[in-house]
Amino acid sequence: MSYPRLLPLLLLTLALPFAAVAQELGEVENVDPWEPLNRKIFAFNEGLDDYLLSPIARGYRWVAPDPLENGVSNAIDNIWEFNTIFNSALQGRPADAFDSFGRLVINSTVGVLGFFDVASAIGIEHKPADFGQTLYEWGVGTGPYLMVPLAGPRTLRSGFGSLVDNFYSIPSLPKDQIFNWTFVGIEAIDIRADLLRADELISGDRYIFVRNAYLQRRQTFLNGGVVIDGFSDFEDGEDFEEF
Repeated sequence: MSYPRLLPLLLLTLALPFAAVAQELGEVENVDPWEPLNRKIFAFNEGLDDYLLSPIARGYRWVAPDPLENGVSNAIDNIWEFNTIFNSALQGRPADAFDSFGRLVINSTVGVLGFFDVASAIGIEHKPADFGQTLYEWGVGTGPYLMVPLAGPRTLRSGFGSLVDNFYSIPSLPKDQIFNWTFVGIEAIDIRADLLRADELISGDRYIFVRNAYLQRRQTFLNGGVVIDGFSDFEDGEDFEEF
């Protein structure tokens, strides 16, 4: 492993104590201690979305037939299956890791580089796992809510998890960065296109709505799909988490 790829592990050692301290100092009572700064970043992201990402996503949905959109989404999920294998193993779920490996092999070959989700059709269920979830399973505290420029909502733990996952993802492995950035762009457009319908559901304070929706979705993900009702107790493994 080259020295640059050791950087996330070094950052992890610095982030874990901070996350634990943040939790002890009242994170349960205040999920968003950096709200003033987060709102400014949110406004920047909203402006970028209004003038760039959303129009591109709308154009993509207009020209791309549904089978093509579904195929692109399947291919992106297939690429992230690589990370799911290792995170499932790190979380002590070898059966899920084996299933994810099977999905990656089957969909990358018979499924034409993941364009077709053949694995699901034959009964191998998709069980996503990321490094933020791995840190959760290891007992790492959630940390404060963050609004990251360009990337959107995170928390300290999920944000660091995303950093590690992206650093060790398939697109990051080749030395040629063109493929990496191309994948990031396509993924961003695909995600935004999927969220276009959700824009109509947002009401009231958009910042609060997005924050709560994000945190509830993350909690559901960490609970294995079980919806937990309540936004009051922001404690790992109990009533709230991040995506």
